[in-house]
Amino acid sequence: MSGLPEYLRGAADLHVHSAPDVVARRYDDIDLAREMAAAGFGAILLKSHSAPTSARAYLTRKVVPEIKVFGGLVLNDTIGGFNVSAVRAALAVGAKEIWMPTHSAHNHKVHHKEHGVLSVFDGHGELRHDVQSIVRLIANADAILGTGHISPEEASALIRFAHTEGVSKILVTHPEWGATYYTPALQRELTVFGAIFERCFVSTTHRCGHVPFATIENAIADVGVNSTILTSDLGQPDTPPPAEGMIEYAERMRAAGFTQDDVRRMMVTHPRHLLE
Repeated sequence: MSGLPEYLRGAADLHVHSAPDVVARRYDDIDLAREMAAAGFGAILLKSHSAPTSARAYLTRKVVPEIKVFGGLVLNDTIGGFNVSAVRAALAVGAKEIWMPTHSAHNHKVHHKEHGVLSVFDGHGELRHDVQSIVRLIANADAILGTGHISPEEASALIRFAHTEGVSKILVTHPEWGATYYTPALQRELTVFGAIFERCFVSTTHRCGHVPFATIENAIADVGVNSTILTSDLGQPDTPPPAEGMIEYAERMRAAGFTQDDVRRMMVTHPRHLLE
């Protein structure tokens, strides 16, 4: 496996999947950390759709001290949805990101022609009280708020509220994917409230409908390098290994005309700032 070019040494991948999980993964936490460290990465953030990952990250750091490993929590049905107590506990053990629902989100279910009830809105179209409490916990912990797979309409309301509550780290999850597609105009609008757009390599694979790289490149050119981070969202057995995906991502960005400094900001500077 080739490593990161020198200008990207120390890069951070804030969205990577590993085992143990309820679905097959290419690596377990320890093997993933070793692979990423060997490729020159400085940090990774473990994501699971079904369970918290901060305790796993703590143990992985003990085994693979060459790389910083972090975890978080996704508010899916498996942890009780908008579970304020679970968020409080996750943050207490070092969760770096709290994601809104992904596979359990109403928007995700509708996209896959299934039924789901987890929406950030209550029956009156307002942000749920438990969601508001979770946002305040995230603000107090200076953690990252991830939008997960909720709809752009839900996320817009959530981001505006989070901004007023002092959340300084807001990540919009794969805005190019069909289920969570944000128009460039909406993206520009949300940057005013501090939103940063997490553009995932996996969106370009069969897993997410083969979004053209040009779609991502054009969005970055339109919305801005300073409002973008690049992540892999890899770890599935039938997609490239996360390190290889990120290296290819960087090469694609350079081929599209982005400078080394541009790519470094999106893969090193901005992600590491979010982890501080």
